[in-house]
Formats: sequence, structure tokens, C-alpha cells
Amino acid sequence: MSRAFLFCAMPNYIAIKNRAVDERPREKLLTQGKSSLSNTELIGILLSTGTKNKSAVDLARDLLHLAKNDLNQLVKLSLHDLCSIEGIGPAKAIMIISALELGTRRTAQAVIKAQKITSSQDVYDFLSHKIADLSHEEFYIVLLNRANHIIRSICISKGGLSQTIVDPKLVFNAALQHKASAIILAHNHPSGQLKPSQADIQLTSKLTSAGKLLDIQILDHIIVTQSNHFSFADDGLM
Repeated sequence: MSRAFLFCAMPNYIAIKNRAVDERPREKLLTQGKSSLSNTELIGILLSTGTKNKSAVDLARDLLHLAKNDLNQLVKLSLHDLCSIEGIGPAKAIMIISALELGTRRTAQAVIKAQKITSSQDVYDFLSHKIADLSHEEFYIVLLNRANHIIRSICISKGGLSQTIVDPKLVFNAALQHKASAIILAHNHPSGQLKPSQADIQLTSKLTSAGKLLDIQILDHIIVTQSNHFSFADDGLM
């Protein structure tokens, strides 16, 4: 096989440094602002460098293709998933995971600063970065003072794909230790199903009744999925 044929068979690759200035992500950000960049270009900046045959933007395109061009799916990719793309090693994968985690914490931080829970959406914004993307169930409680300001959130239990066991003693022991006046219950549904199960309904009723004896109000039970939430209180089930 001739060298000429080999040259012609190479991928149609143009290094970022050889592209027009307005096609370079960093320069584009400087001249046109961050909102002008596509998701691919932003990830390309994070990756910084590509391979012999692919630019950082090309690698970013491969990465988004793996996530079906959905940032919510991208957040769920593991280190192993990211490293399955040729040209992305552990260092680049860790950088991507770290950047995505900062983004998901941003919304929760806004709620923490506000400190006060005024709606089920506030609870979802506060907890979604912790449990929305998990492949197993986790059960949290959000402890509140009399003014509905957040004292802290606590993971009570971790379970399997469709269930987690909750011990009421752990729930109220935590509330008493932190002198909470009210509790909001929350757990995730990895399946994406928003409708509460019969077990969810029974647990909510059991904890609500126990809370009355201790003068600790159960204000709501939130079911968290990747894109939405269900509120027992909003749906008239409390």
C-alpha cells in the first residue's frame, strides 16, 4: 500500500489550533461570551487536548454521543464509561466528573443560602444532586426548625433498585438529636416512576403518626427522579 493512499485514508481532521479563530472554543468564549458555546465546545475546553487524529472538540462530541446528547445522562456516566472513549483517560474523566458535580451542586447551594424551605420544589432542588442520578434507592430526611429553615439533611438508609428499608427509630433519633421541629422525608426512584408505591404510602402514614406523639411534624414526602418530583403534600396525601 502506497504512502499516498495512506495519507488519503486518514480521517478528515483539523486541529483546533489550525482552525479559523472564530471556530476555536477558547477564542470564541473570549470574543462572544460563554453562552455562545455549544455543549460540545464547553466540554472540549475542559478536555483541553485531543489525540493524534481527534481534537478535544471531537472527543467531546464522542462523549456526548455516548450520553445520547443528554447532559442528564452525561452526569450518570461512570469513570469507566468515560474512559471507554479512546483519547479520554482517568485524568480527563475525573476533570469532567468534577465539573459536572460542581454544576449539580450549584442549585442545591442556592437553596442552602436561602435556608428556608417554602415548597416541594425547594426540597427537590436541595436533594436532587445527591440522589436523582443514583441507580439504587436512598432515603433522606431534611430536618427543619420552627421557621422551616434547614438544619441539615441525613441519609437514613440505602437500598436496592426498587426499595430501601427505613427504621423509624433512626428517623426520630436524628430529629431529636438535632432539635428539629419538622421533618421532610425524601427518597429517589431510579426507575423514573413518580407514583408512590403502597409501601411509600404506608411508611409516610406510620412516620406521620409517630411524629405527632413526639410533636415533630412530617411536612412532606418527596419522591425524586432525574427530571421531576412527586410531593405527598402537594397531592393531598399528607
